[in-house]
Amino acid sequence: MTRILRFLKPYRVQLTFVMVLLLVQAIGNLYLPDLNADIINNGVAKADTAYVVRIGVVMLGVTLLLGIASIVSVYWGAKSAMAFGRDVRHAVFRRVQDFSLAEMNRFGAPSLITRTTNDVQQVQMVVAMGLNVMVIAPFMAVGGIIMAVRQDVPLSGLIAVVVPLLAVIIAVMARKALPLFKTMQLRVDRVNQVMREKLTGIRVIRAFVRSDYEARRFDEANRDLSETMLAVGRLFALIMPTVMAVFNLSLVATMWFGGLRIASGEMPIGNLTAFLTYIMQILMSVMMATVMFVMVPRAAASAERINEVLDTEPEIADPTDPVVMAEHQGTVEFMDVEFRYPGAESAVLGGVTFTAVPGQTTAVVGSTGSGKSTLINLIPRFYDITAGRLLVDGVDSRDMTQEHLWSLIGFIPQKAFLFNGTVASNLRYGRKDATDEELWHALEVAQAATFVRALPEGLEAAVAQGGANLSGGQRQRLAIARALVKRPPIYIFDDSFSALDFATDAALRTALARDTADATVIIVAQRVSTIMHADRIIVLDEGTIVGSGTHDELMETCQTYVEIVRSQLTEEEVA
Repeated sequence: MTRILRFLKPYRVQLTFVMVLLLVQAIGNLYLPDLNADIINNGVAKADTAYVVRIGVVMLGVTLLLGIASIVSVYWGAKSAMAFGRDVRHAVFRRVQDFSLAEMNRFGAPSLITRTTNDVQQVQMVVAMGLNVMVIAPFMAVGGIIMAVRQDVPLSGLIAVVVPLLAVIIAVMARKALPLFKTMQLRVDRVNQVMREKLTGIRVIRAFVRSDYEARRFDEANRDLSETMLAVGRLFALIMPTVMAVFNLSLVATMWFGGLRIASGEMPIGNLTAFLTYIMQILMSVMMATVMFVMVPRAAASAERINEVLDTEPEIADPTDPVVMAEHQGTVEFMDVEFRYPGAESAVLGGVTFTAVPGQTTAVVGSTGSGKSTLINLIPRFYDITAGRLLVDGVDSRDMTQEHLWSLIGFIPQKAFLFNGTVASNLRYGRKDATDEELWHALEVAQAATFVRALPEGLEAAVAQGGANLSGGQRQRLAIARALVKRPPIYIFDDSFSALDFATDAALRTALARDTADATVIIVAQRVSTIMHADRIIVLDEGTIVGSGTHDELMETCQTYVEIVRSQLTEEEVA
């Protein structure tokens, strides 16, 4: 918790101002009972109306000052807390942006969403409450004890019994609550995960008639969360009755022993009135602290989860002295590259050596699980190679900054993802200063211009999140157009033609060959027809290269490639 509070440092001036105002409130609240005791002892007892009026005006002035201080402190406290939450969310988001796929897989998307939203909110609420409750409570408690002792020392012995008793009760409850709150946040993750899968896979769920099964999954996760929250609720339901019982018994004891001291003449009645106010202020401060302790354990668990993200150093980082290339050709060279996933016993790729050069199309094929997508994910450093070298224009990719490396690559992923916005905003994601003419040219090459022109708004047509209002083929073509707008020296197509019909596929490849004639093109495809005319075809099998050459060469020398071709094409098509 203390580590995450470092985000409050930029607001130390505002926080100091808030604390000064809270100190003023505490002093004023402690001063008022003393004035009230003076009125009773000196004004009422002596029937001195002028004294009562004079002190009453002072009390009204102090009350007005306290009201103003309270309003200003709450405003600045809330403003600082909201700014704190904003900064923490920003820091988590920036750190997650730097994560490689390894860290993303480690945490999982549902957990990262919960940590960025719900967990930050829990800590933010504690900061907001703390600036208005937790800060003033010690002032009031300590000041109340001092003022109570000033009123009557023997009667103040009650405080020595009551305050430690309440402290023990709260400490025991907080100790039991912390593990429950950690479990609660994990179960919030689980609910988010199930809900996210439900929304993302709604078509699959309906197609396989699994709505009832998914409802049971969600109900199970929801019940687990509810049971944990009920356990926490039952635990803290004991706090308030216990504290109120101690509170009321303390008042009864104060009235009892105070009455005895007044009857014996050892204590003026005004002092008893002030003492009752101070004992109430002390106990109210403890009760405010109790309310905070209801929130602190959960916030502590949330802070720990946030710190896990912030303290995680990405496995892939920029070099301290990066290489900056003045010219870019786009040559990609694998030199005896090996890759294994973190914690894996065996390598996914091994001994991979080939070169993709500008002006040529290099295709990568292989059976499912052969390592095709893993191989091309190494080029933009979504993962880092574990052995060998991967060169871009003769420079090791690990010697460049990630941003510089990414600027050289137009990447079209296997799952075409579009952002909420318009067709134009999605295309300009590749290059924000692209003109409309450049956008239409990219759409023509990607065979997407026809359906975009058919939309009522054309380039300004709305695109839903993930491209949900478009077909799979339309999404793929817009994703290809987005990469073409960027005009990079290297294009990577990760099975980006799978949703296209054969005629559109052929037309797109023909237009693409003309438009990317000077660039390095690397294509991963399941359909042999998509890559059989490539300048060079790399055949992968269980993470190693078992064939390399043109289609005709591989048909004569690579049995694995022959099997892939014959599984997709007829004898006439093969011939």
